[in-house]
Amino acid sequence: MRIGTGFDVHAFGEGDSVILGGVRIPHMRGLIAHSDGDVLIHALCDALLGALALGDIGKHFPPGDPRWKGVDSRELLRAVVAMLCERGWRVVNVDSVVMCERPKLLPHIEAMRACLAADMAVSADVVSVKATTTEKLGFTGREEGIAAQAVVLLERIGSAA
Repeated sequence: MRIGTGFDVHAFGEGDSVILGGVRIPHMRGLIAHSDGDVLIHALCDALLGALALGDIGKHFPPGDPRWKGVDSRELLRAVVAMLCERGWRVVNVDSVVMCERPKLLPHIEAMRACLAADMAVSADVVSVKATTTEKLGFTGREEGIAAQAVVLLERIGSAA
C-alpha cells in the first residue's frame, strides 16, 4: 500500500464561476490558472503521483506547455489514474478538503464526489470531499483564492509488479 498527499492553490481573477472537483460552480469570480484551475483535482493528482514517487502534476503537465492551456482537469486526473493502473496500482480511498470562504460548496459536494469517483473508476463511497472556511484568516479568508488538500491510499492490483 502507498499513501500520497497533495496541495494546490489558485488566486481569484476574472470570471463568473469556478470549477472544483470537475463541477462548475457559479461565483462572482473565476480562478487564475493555465488549465481550468480546478484546485481539488490538482491536489488529488499530486497526491496520486506522490504516492508512487512519480513527481507532481507540473512534471507531467507543465504549465508552460500550450497543450495544457485551458485543459479540463478531469482529463489530467484520468491520465494520472491510467499511469497508476499501468504500474499495477488502484485507488483505495481519497480524503480531501477545499478551503474557501465563498462560494459555498455544500450543495455541490455530492456532484464533486461523483465526478472524481467516475474519473478514478471507483465507487463514490470511497471519495471524501469536505469544505471548510479559514475563519476569514489568510489568503482564503480574505477571499483572494481557493486552496485544496488531498490524501490518497493506493494498493497493488492483484499480483502486478
